[in-house]
Amino acid sequence: MPVSVTRTTITTTTTSSSSTIVGSPRALTQPLGLLRLLQLISTCVAFSLVASVGAWTGPMGNWSMFTWCFCFAVTFIILIVELGGLQARFPLSWRNFPITYACYAALFCLSASIIYPTTYVQFMSHGRSRDHAIAATTFSCIACLAYATEVAWTRARPGEITGYMATVPGLLKVFETFVACVIFAFISDPHIYQREPALEWCVAVYAICFILAAVAILLNLGDCTNMLPIPFPSFLSGLAFLSVLMYATAIVLWPLYQFDERYGGLSRRSRDVGCTYRHPHSVCGWDRRLAVSILTGVNLLAYVFDLVYSARLVFVKV
Repeated sequence: MPVSVTRTTITTTTTSSSSTIVGSPRALTQPLGLLRLLQLISTCVAFSLVASVGAWTGPMGNWSMFTWCFCFAVTFIILIVELGGLQARFPLSWRNFPITYACYAALFCLSASIIYPTTYVQFMSHGRSRDHAIAATTFSCIACLAYATEVAWTRARPGEITGYMATVPGLLKVFETFVACVIFAFISDPHIYQREPALEWCVAVYAICFILAAVAILLNLGDCTNMLPIPFPSFLSGLAFLSVLMYATAIVLWPLYQFDERYGGLSRRSRDVGCTYRHPHSVCGWDRRLAVSILTGVNLLAYVFDLVYSARLVFVKV
């Protein structure tokens, strides 16, 4: 059942007969407030269970712990702002910030719910630490569902006037930057791409497109879109078109130079010495290359959809 979100903590003085409660505790009793309480509790329980037994050693464990702590902290800040009626004093656009964060948090918790058990928990011996880690994974999944539900509830509906980040193109921008961040994590070892200029170009593609999408997000969070010399929909269409072209080259060059032996690649996982033995809490080089190839295709599709939606906005404006 769709849930209507009411901004009960923003003061409005349009008429003398209508007013909005500022900083009301009733914000926590609304469906969205209860959902944010669930997010707060689930992330808190997740990192508390892991911290109590020290089950977060290594890069994958550190990433999961950072995800839960970060999501807990920002959700707590959002609840304080809602309860105190401080939206007008918040440095970022409150029309765009909560849903932008909720989308990022859903993706972050999803990644932790997948990475933590597959690269960390399964290598743990049976006992109290493993039980705590499994329970933390469960609460991470709950947090992911809670954040995804908030995005579904608060996203823009057809004909509704709201912030850009609540629209499909805005949410796609969040997804694109998140996927790029995951790609950066997989190519953190320079040896994966430094041997060929074509692979270095792919890394440049990931970085440039990430920066462009991040700029679009920051312009909306800071309410700075009017400062652009061209209309914002045209700006978005140009960014999406450029990103599609650049990712189209990466989707060809990256697999070609990583997996074709004629170009120095490794066609099979067994040919990578580092993948012969599975090392706990790490991902071998061949798996990293494969993951980047898949994520490149995923982001290319996201940019294609982004281009379609952005182009529609331009035509609507015209």
